[in-house]
Amino acid sequence: MRRLFRHRCWIGLLAGVLLLAGCHRPAPTSGPEDGKVRLVYWTAPNPDELALARELVAEWTAAHPDVEVIVQPIPAGQSSEEVLLAAVAAGTTPDLCSNIWPGIVEDFVEAGALVPLDRFPDFDSLLEARIPETVREPFRSRDGHFYQLPWKTNPVMMFYNVQLLRAVGFERPPRTYGEYLEAARRVTADTDGDGLIDRWMGYRDIRPIWWQRYFDYYAFYIAASGGRTLFDRQGRLAVDTAASNRVFDFFARLYAMGAFPKAVWTSAGSRFLKGQLATDFTGPWHLIWLEKNAPPTLRYDVAPIPVPDDHEGPVYTYGDYKNIVIFSTTRHPDVAWRLARFLVSREADRRLLERTRQIPVRRGLLDDPYFASVFEKYPILRRFAEQAAYTRSVDSAPDLKEILDAFAQEFEAAAVFGVRSPAEATRRALRRIQMILDWNA
Repeated sequence: MRRLFRHRCWIGLLAGVLLLAGCHRPAPTSGPEDGKVRLVYWTAPNPDELALARELVAEWTAAHPDVEVIVQPIPAGQSSEEVLLAAVAAGTTPDLCSNIWPGIVEDFVEAGALVPLDRFPDFDSLLEARIPETVREPFRSRDGHFYQLPWKTNPVMMFYNVQLLRAVGFERPPRTYGEYLEAARRVTADTDGDGLIDRWMGYRDIRPIWWQRYFDYYAFYIAASGGRTLFDRQGRLAVDTAASNRVFDFFARLYAMGAFPKAVWTSAGSRFLKGQLATDFTGPWHLIWLEKNAPPTLRYDVAPIPVPDDHEGPVYTYGDYKNIVIFSTTRHPDVAWRLARFLVSREADRRLLERTRQIPVRRGLLDDPYFASVFEKYPILRRFAEQAAYTRSVDSAPDLKEILDAFAQEFEAAAVFGVRSPAEATRRALRRIQMILDWNA
């Protein structure tokens, strides 16, 4: 029974493997007929990121005519993580991928699916030049090796409608739970008199899906706990229960007063554009969408997410890290590593900022004149870069999807529908997580 849970997960993934293998097979990694090395590179399906990847790879291959790189978006699925796990199980992984969530790396390591990057002689010098030690160490795996190259982090922050908040008496965005709840009380309204609320303080996808909790429970837990994650440095479960209770309570009060709708919308963004939502919790990638779709009259800005009223010190949040890995199915790890190095070059990072509005994990980003023109052109993007110094990722722990799923289930019960108290929700989540850890120990 000890490994029953994980075994079930892999069985479930294998059920999707046949579908994945049937609809998408990576191209061969070498071409004996012409002597070329061929690599398959999976990137995020985001159109801007995919376009940038193709552009960078075209430049790199122009300087390496003996290599052909096939750039593909990660195949469609409920999440990239499920698709990648299915690919690992099926042995259909690409040579390298730049859309790796750190929370899944330990599962890949246990499956022997990744190349340890510290086997390359220039890995340490690259990492040391790129990021400070405090940021570097959380990405070291439990066996002491590095299997992921930190690439970008996108802090979850609060977009807000400047005019709407000002209309209800807020000249600056709410900073604390108390201020946010008071703003919610004033904003939430039936504006057309039909008896239904049609203007809300915010919206969150209420489906109990683990990755949806990045944008509410988990980001707010990190903020309320002063930057703690779920495990301590020794890998022991160490949830700040008081912070967890406060987050559940905060959202429960918002849902109870109708300030957040208990609904699943296909596009909450359009409600923000229409002035029906005062705030939206998301990352900097949302900037491009707003720039393309927001009416000229809409004034929006970003601010840190709210914290408990007695909070002191900087406001931390979840940084949606995505990193680069090389899969052990590759026949050309050295070539794949040379491409990975190019993808985190200074010029590539500058284009990542400018073309996708995403934040590279890079030392001195705000002080380097090389990037100054981008931040001058996009001042809101600079605020995300400033917040990046105060982000936390996820722990290097196996089964993290299932662990976050435990909180997702309790978020639905305690915050959205109010059928459990915040303290009971935290207790139940911790009890379920301990069972997961015990089963898979």
